Amino acid sequence: MGFILLGLFIVLMFIGVPIAFVIGIVALLGIFNIPYIPEMTVPMKMLNGLDSFVLLAVPLFILAANLMNSGKISVKLIDLALAIVGPIRGGLAHANILVSMMFAGVSGASQADTAGVGKILIPSMIKKGYDKETAVGVTAASSTVGVVIPPSIPMIIFAGLTNASVGALFLGGIVPGILVGLAMMIFIYIIAVKRNYPKTARVELVKFLKLLGQTIPALFTPVIIIGGIITGFFTATEAAAVASLYTLLISMFLYKTLKIKDLPKILIDTLSLSALSLFALAAASALGELMSYYQLGAQAQEFFTNNVGSDWVFILILIAFFIFVGTFMDAIPAMILFVPVILPTALQFGIDPVHLGLIVVMTLAIGLVTPPYGLCLLLAAKIGELSIERSFKAVLPYIAIVLVVLVFIAFFPDVAFYIPKMINPGLF
Repeated sequence: MGFILLGLFIVLMFIGVPIAFVIGIVALLGIFNIPYIPEMTVPMKMLNGLDSFVLLAVPLFILAANLMNSGKISVKLIDLALAIVGPIRGGLAHANILVSMMFAGVSGASQADTAGVGKILIPSMIKKGYDKETAVGVTAASSTVGVVIPPSIPMIIFAGLTNASVGALFLGGIVPGILVGLAMMIFIYIIAVKRNYPKTARVELVKFLKLLGQTIPALFTPVIIIGGIITGFFTATEAAAVASLYTLLISMFLYKTLKIKDLPKILIDTLSLSALSLFALAAASALGELMSYYQLGAQAQEFFTNNVGSDWVFILILIAFFIFVGTFMDAIPAMILFVPVILPTALQFGIDPVHLGLIVVMTLAIGLVTPPYGLCLLLAAKIGELSIERSFKAVLPYIAIVLVVLVFIAFFPDVAFYIPKMINPGLF
């Protein structure tokens, strides 16, 4: 029966059924064919899967991202990024990466970053003489830091699945996210010099300070989120609520770029995006009961114990596996399906759950720019009017950069956790 369900899973995905429904259908049919498990288990497990205070942070951070884009806060972040790195050769491309890092510190949603920043910077880069490949590639690739630099929606899901500390995961993502961003900027500078990409005029100090003053309220959002969590002032969910309310207030009353009439559309978009992720989580909770029946976690643990002799081999297999999974599945359902299976083995090898979460989230971030799923790549390619084939070729160097940083962090976790341990050693 297990092989039939696996075949059904593959067929449904191949014909284009949404992953949340694929998981639900397989769970429903599988449990209905096991006489020892009552049918009521399916809705009960689905409800229990969503009965988590931490998961309330998911729609709230999505709301914060939508409010940012609708309130034109992303435009102000772009202006500040250009003022900082614009005078460097290839300034627009550097600004693209820097603003993605800023945006990541507010929303934790890579797709919102690609859509909000890409609509402005991709046409601007092409107009200023950048080739389409560079404009699309750097926009899509830099968006991946959105799930690494805190706050991060996938990290919240991972914490919900493993009981790992959200605060520790958030702090652990700061150094890797910055390393990825800086490495991409070094690469951009090298090709910008070779191709003689333009740079913008240096902004006068008075104008820069005025721009900084206008942008500080928006940049204060990650300070509220991370500061509140690591000091224990509020939880990740409460931080998400505060971030949404704060973004709403500064957009409506400080920047005056958001109107009350805009709110219904923003809320509908937020509910639509949240429903996809949370329904997948609910369905996967039911599927988890089926996987427990077939003892997949124990089988995986036995396989790795008998065939893999060291933690570093296990980590490499893990990275390769999640790169493969990420090419056709979103990070959230991928984690929901496979993290409970690999977690016991990781713990047996002595891998800390926070370290494991960092590896999994960074690996699945690559899936955002790898077809056929590659949602950030698809968005950037559509904005830049470039084929998926050419877009993917353009993003390959950036994928290599993320992989190098990922492997480095995987085998030298103390680099990622050095600063967080200084800030709040109690979380580690």
